[in-house]
Amino acid sequence: MARVRAGAKRERLEARISPEQKALFQRAADLAGRSLTDFVIGSVQAAAEATIRTHQVLELSARETEAFLAALQDPPPPNERLRAAAERHRALADG
Repeated sequence: MARVRAGAKRERLEARISPEQKALFQRAADLAGRSLTDFVIGSVQAAAEATIRTHQVLELSARETEAFLAALQDPPPPNERLRAAAERHRALADG
């Protein structure tokens, strides 16, 4: 988990929550032995990092891995749509 270095400028984040949510968050922070702010920031940061990992990591089954590697080793010839896209790209790159 990334930490803020000493002397680093800090930003403020505000959120409107219900009294029930605040009580829930406070209870969890108390049980964890952390301040409410520390608990909320730590929880949000962990959720953000997990969300980013989920969207950056591609997990394949064994069958999918085999199909992917086979396509890399012996790719199919380009179809008409791919050839047309490549031609459009060349035309745009040439200006």
